[in-house]
This record gives sequence, structure tokens and C-alpha cells, in this order.
Amino acid sequence: MTTRHARPLIALLPGDGIGPEVLHAARRVLDALAFEAEYIECDVGWRFWQTEGDALPERTIRALESCDAALFGAITSKPATEAEKELPPELRTGARRYTSPIVRLRQHFDLHTAIRPCRAYAGNPRNIRDATDLVVFRENTEGLYGGIEWRTLPEPLARVMSDPEHGHPDRMRRWFELGLDQVSLSTRFVSRPGAERIARSAFDYARAHGRRRVTLLEKPNVLRETGGVMTERFRAVASEFPEIDASEANMDAACTQLVMQPERFDVIVAENMFGDIVSDLAAGLVGGLGFAPSGNIGDRFAVFEPTHGSAPDIAGQNLANPIAMLLSARMMLEWLARDELAERLEAAIAGLIRDGLANTRDVALPGEPVATTGQITDRLIDRIQAHAPANPEPARS
Repeated sequence: MTTRHARPLIALLPGDGIGPEVLHAARRVLDALAFEAEYIECDVGWRFWQTEGDALPERTIRALESCDAALFGAITSKPATEAEKELPPELRTGARRYTSPIVRLRQHFDLHTAIRPCRAYAGNPRNIRDATDLVVFRENTEGLYGGIEWRTLPEPLARVMSDPEHGHPDRMRRWFELGLDQVSLSTRFVSRPGAERIARSAFDYARAHGRRRVTLLEKPNVLRETGGVMTERFRAVASEFPEIDASEANMDAACTQLVMQPERFDVIVAENMFGDIVSDLAAGLVGGLGFAPSGNIGDRFAVFEPTHGSAPDIAGQNLANPIAMLLSARMMLEWLARDELAERLEAAIAGLIRDGLANTRDVALPGEPVATTGQITDRLIDRIQAHAPANPEPARS
């Protein structure tokens, strides 16, 4: 990755709940690694929705357009009707509708590829399957999360969908009988370029990291058209990587296989919603969302975030598990070609987990001591500094 700046410009997006706490931990650790970067903090989150009617203000988008990458803490999101109730009266207009800031970032910056590693670190008492070591590649801008939906089905659209030549008149008849005001619609759209792009990202990653297998999770026997496109493009890309085993599995059956035999999976590729579901399931096998990092990757910009939520019930109490955020920072270092720093950070995290020194409230077994966010951060910094190399490796160009 070639950055825009000699010293990467990193946006810090604290967000809501525990977001500021875990992001502060990541910043401290990056400083301990002597990662040379410039930082700017940007406004995002629920309080900006409540005060401005926009959880992702335009000034933040403008600032991000000049950045190389961003670290995102956590976000609170609510259904549109609930969100509107939390606006002051003067902002309650039909023109304002809440959408998740992270979803908007993915769309605005075309962060097409979500990478979600799920690894069971030795010593984690919450591991369900110690053999789990897989990476989910989730298409990030299309599918059911593409944002094309209606609470009430518009009649012109319903008429098009009823057209005998291009639509489904038999199925639409029931909707007209119910009344279109009783019907909501969310669309799942898959483009051929989008399907090919996510498949190629997965195979490229597998080749670069010595992974042996890439598995497509889909449901083409039911979602025949969109699932068919995903399958078609996956097979086309797989033919270019003969050294990698390419396989396909129905999404529902794969969930059972993941729980029972996670070692069967190496790199997984899926559309937006399926990728979201399966990455959370895999996170459950390796200790929970507190160990689940992610990167939202575009061609020139990327946002790295833990996959957990904002956990408002423990916000400000120094109880949050920072590991997912720290592993997300590790992903950012790797994306920025700071490989040596990324390896040092992961080694320090793995050692902390192995020695039982990273057991926050969500991890510790009954009767075991509980570590705070600050304690884990301090312990990690001590390990990093104790193993600092005399001559740090320069970044790759």
C-alpha cells in the first residue's frame, strides 16, 4: 500500500459507548510500537445524530477523503423509527432518516471488501474450537445490506414486478390482495463485477498468505439469480488459482459444519449479509466478538474496526475488552505495509492471551481475576517495549 503522505494520516473515529475507550487503547499501543503517523479525530456517532440529525457529519466525510486509513471504535445504531424519536422537534423532518455511519462509509468510499479474521488464540478460556483459524471475505457494498428498500411498497414498482414478461405476477397477486401499504421490501442485488471482485480478493489473499482453501458460502438453490451470479463468478476466478482448493457450500449447512469442524475452513467468501452472519458465528468459536477484528478495504482508503457493538451498559467503566480493537489496529499496520510492527503487535497480544493476562469480564471464567481495559493496555505496552528491536524494519513501498 502506497500512502498519500510520507507519514500516514490516520483518522480516529471514537463513536459511541466503549468506542472511545478501546480506540484510546489502540492509540497508546501504536505509540508504544513507534508507529510513525499523523492523527486527526473526527466526529461520528449517536450524539451527533441527536444534536445535528446526522451521525456522520459532512465535515467528517470531507476530512476522511484526505486520510490514508481510519480506526473506528464502535457505533450505536437503532431502527429509523426509534432514531427519529430521539431527535429534537426542530430536526424531525421527513428529509432526515437514520442510517448507520459505518454502512455509509462503506458506500461512500467504496470499501468493497470486508476482511474478518477469526483465530483461536492459545490460552483463551472462551475458545469453543481451538482449531479455528479462518478468514471471512465479505462483500461490503451490495447484497441485502445495499440499502435499497421500502417500508411501503410503491405502486409503480409493484406494477413493474407484476409484469408478465419480466416480473412475477402470480407471486405479486397476494401482495395486491394484502394492500401495498402492508408490504415492505428489501432488495438483494449482486453485480457481476462486485461478485468477481470479492472472490478475487479472497483468492489473492489465500495465495499471498499460504492458505490452502477458499470456500464460497451461498444459497443458489433458493436465491437462484443472485446466488447464481455469485457462484458463476466464484468459479471463474477459482479457475485462475489451480493451486488453491475451491469449494462451495450452502450457507445454512456451512453453519453446522463450522461449529462441528471449523478446521475444514480456511478462507471463506460470501455476500454482504451471509458474510456478516458467518463471521459472527466464527467469532463465537474463538471467544466472542471481543476477539473479532475487521477491515473495510477500498482501493485507496480503509476503515478498521472491531466487530462488536458499543456496549453502553459498560461504557466508561474500564471494563471493555480492547483485543478486537487492537487486532484491528494490527490489520491496519499490515495494510499500510508495516509488516514488522503488525507481527510484533500480534505476537504481544497472543502472548498476553496465552498467559491469562487478557481476561476481561467477558472472558474470565467464574472465580478468575478480571483485567481492566487499562491493565491489558499497560501489560501489552510493557511486552512491546521489552521486545523492541534495535533497528526497526522500514515500511515496504
